[in-house]
Amino acid sequence: MKKFLLSIFLIFIFSTSSYGGDNVSFIYINGSNNNDEKMANWYENGVKKLHPVLRKKFLKNRTIKKYYSQFGGLSIDEEPVIFFWGYDSKNDLEFVKSQLEISKMVSSSGAYIVRNLITQFLHDAIWVQKPHNMKPILDDLNKKVIEQSQKDNKVMLYGYSAGTFITYQYMFNKLRYIDPENLFEKLNADEDFINFVKANPQGNTCISALSEDGAKIGTFTSNGHLIMNPNKQMLKESYLNLKDVTPKVCAPEDNFAGTINFASPLVLFYSDMSDPDYEMSYYSVLLIKYILEKGIFMMTINFREDPLGFPTNRNLTISEIERLLEIKIENPSGVIYDNSGVWSKRMFPFAHTAYWSARRTFSSAIVKSFVNAYKFQYDEKYQQKVIKRNKKSSEL
Repeated sequence: MKKFLLSIFLIFIFSTSSYGGDNVSFIYINGSNNNDEKMANWYENGVKKLHPVLRKKFLKNRTIKKYYSQFGGLSIDEEPVIFFWGYDSKNDLEFVKSQLEISKMVSSSGAYIVRNLITQFLHDAIWVQKPHNMKPILDDLNKKVIEQSQKDNKVMLYGYSAGTFITYQYMFNKLRYIDPENLFEKLNADEDFINFVKANPQGNTCISALSEDGAKIGTFTSNGHLIMNPNKQMLKESYLNLKDVTPKVCAPEDNFAGTINFASPLVLFYSDMSDPDYEMSYYSVLLIKYILEKGIFMMTINFREDPLGFPTNRNLTISEIERLLEIKIENPSGVIYDNSGVWSKRMFPFAHTAYWSARRTFSSAIVKSFVNAYKFQYDEKYQQKVIKRNKKSSEL
């Protein structure tokens, strides 16, 4: 029974109802400091060396191979899909560097060196989080995802370093986890509009479809609160437009498998999302519920020596998530999992960029974490073993 249950949930990773096998595309997203031709080549060469190793590890893994063989097999595209956004930040970075040259004349050499390092490592990470910079990147990424979906490919996003901000924001803004009726009731819309929504169901949608760039339902404030269009007639017209807008600006409903973040500083830059007073936490809870109910995965893999690889959280069981978020998760099949203890055997100053050179270690860690994530969540015996081990470690 245990092996049967594990097989079911591994199948959820990629599968549709087709018995002809499942085709999967890996989309790799770059991180900070990849905004000139030299660094772009470094990143792309790294991905091209990593991908065949990672692909082979997936296809050769005994657990995955065993359960997919009865469904026609699992097919992963031989060529990686590289989504590169680095050049978008180049102009801003060059301006900052020009200002650094001015400060060089009036600062000590030590202060200049520190400023230069901060600029090199953090500029893009800060730049990409600004909404007016992030939005076009997410839209371009969604085009890539839709292209793969039209080929009937499942999509797995691999976010490297600051690329994890993009994978997170993509899921947050593009996945269809919002039920309009529930949302408008939460926003205390008037009875007339609620009745209109009930009489004209449009199906689930995403944040991008609700915004001014989508169906123009309303405007999101800086603290994440949706202010609906006060013109009731225009609001109703905008609501009816959701049916056409959602497929254009949201992720495909059944072809998004999940994300694997690595070398991830996500928690460092998005810690405010855990604040219960932050409006976006309402949507974050809905997103987590959607991920777990739709068989999507969100995984973080970091080298333990990587100074910028922050654990996202301790791994929680479904019941713990339900209790902490005060929600009910129906028929869960997805996972949210962190493995930030992978030993790269690299010195810490080089670990953040070692995911390509240590690609065999990294690929093995991804596949092992994949299997263990589903075992932890859906194999009760294994789950209790891990919990007991973690409890014992915390007491030492």
